[in-house]
Amino acid sequence: MERLKIVVFTGAGISAESGLKTFRGTDGLWEGHRVEDVATPSAWQKDPELVQEFYNIRRAQCIQAKPNQAHIHLAELEDEFDVQIITQNIDDLHERAGSSRILHLHGEIRKSQSSVDPLLVYPIQGDTLKMGELCSKGSQLRPHVVWFGEQVPNMPKAMQISMGADVFVVIGTSLQVYPAAQLVYEVSDACKIVVIDPQANLFDLPNGVIRISENATAGVKKLQNLLAK
Repeated sequence: MERLKIVVFTGAGISAESGLKTFRGTDGLWEGHRVEDVATPSAWQKDPELVQEFYNIRRAQCIQAKPNQAHIHLAELEDEFDVQIITQNIDDLHERAGSSRILHLHGEIRKSQSSVDPLLVYPIQGDTLKMGELCSKGSQLRPHVVWFGEQVPNMPKAMQISMGADVFVVIGTSLQVYPAAQLVYEVSDACKIVVIDPQANLFDLPNGVIRISENATAGVKKLQNLLAK
């Protein structure tokens, strides 16, 4: 018997429960910086040292963070179901929790990439990427992160994965960041959609969506019970 295909789309809300801040606070700043000053190609052109230091700090926070029960419960779903995770998050908490199939839409903070060829990607040892570290083409390495204003190269693959879902689960994202937010509309007519978020009842969603108005940890526990029925 073919296993149920579950596609889980995660956002900053699941990482927040591990102590990682969401990218934009209530004051509109990200770790005390304007997003435009640290997360755009023009920011990199203007002040690469600032951008590098910003991501070095966030990388250290990521390494210190631990997967929470929501990450762990999602990994456990693989015991019974065909599970694919698509995440907006740049941390590696899903990997460390034991999930085996993860597609990162917005890059991975523990990797670097060439500033002239985005296909040249390298692991970062430790938490620091330094100015002067170069790719094989002799160009400065930058964080392997999709910045605002850049294309999302994994989006076509994410759309294809979403189309094959029997159950599409959204966790910890307000579905405000496009093109990623479009994924909920890419599923088949037969697919069940479940949205887990404390504000789920306020979201503008298609008819028939199951809303679980909980944080990620409590919501994924309810999801496990729902799938067991």
